[in-house]
Amino acid sequence: MIVLKLGGSVITEKDERETVDLDSLARLAGVLGQAEVEDLVVVHGAGSFGHYYANEHDVSTTEGTHDARAVREIHDSMARLNKAVLDYLDDAGVPGVPVRPFSAARRDGDLDVYTNQVETMLTEGFTPVLHGDVVAEAGAGATILSGDEVVAALAEQLGADRVGLCSTVPGVLDDDGDVIRDITAYDEVAGVLGESESTDVTGGMAGKVRELLALGAPASVFGPRDLADFLRGEDAGTTVRG
Repeated sequence: MIVLKLGGSVITEKDERETVDLDSLARLAGVLGQAEVEDLVVVHGAGSFGHYYANEHDVSTTEGTHDARAVREIHDSMARLNKAVLDYLDDAGVPGVPVRPFSAARRDGDLDVYTNQVETMLTEGFTPVLHGDVVAEAGAGATILSGDEVVAALAEQLGADRVGLCSTVPGVLDDDGDVIRDITAYDEVAGVLGESESTDVTGGMAGKVRELLALGAPASVFGPRDLADFLRGEDAGTTVRG
C-alpha cells in the first residue's frame, strides 16, 4: 500500500491565490491513471489555496483560532482545491473520493486521524484523497494540519509499505544543488534545509524530512518526472529512512 502526497507547489501556482496548475495536475493524474498500484491513498498540499487564508488569519500548526469564519475560509478553500484534484483524477480513470481531515481528525496533545473509513474505501476499490486542512485542537480552537502530518499519520495507522512526496524539486538538495540520495538522520541535512520561498505555514522541506524520519516505512522525496518510477517501486529522488 502506498501513501502519496502531491505537494501544493506542484499542483498550484503557489504565488497566485487559488490558482491550479492545470498542466501539472493533468500530467500527474495521467501518471496515476496508468500506474498499477493495488492500494493507493493520495494526499495533496494547500499551495495557493489554504496557505493564504491561514496566513491572513494568523493560524498555523502551533497558533490556533476560535473564529469560526476563519476556520470555514481555510477549510472551504481546501475543499475547492480537493474538488479540482478529484476532477482531474476522474478524467484519468482514478476512482478518487474525498476525505475531509477537518471531520476526520483532532488534536489533544497527539494527532488522531480516524482511518476506518479510509480502510473501507480501499477495500471497496476507491482511492481516498485527503489534504492539508484545519483541525480541532483541544485548548487551541483550530490549528493547521499539514499534508505532511496527514501522510505520516496515515502511513503509521494503515501500515503503508511505501510513502512518496512529490515536490517541485527532484529531491532534498545539498549546497551544490545535487540530490542527496539517502537520509537517515536530520542532523545529516539540517544545514541545507531552508524555508519555502512562498507563503507556507507548515514548515517547508525541513518539516517534511522530520515527519518522514519518524515513519516506519521507507519514504521518497522526488520531482514530478520521477512519479512513475516511484509508483513502479524504483529509486526516485531522495530516500528517507529513520
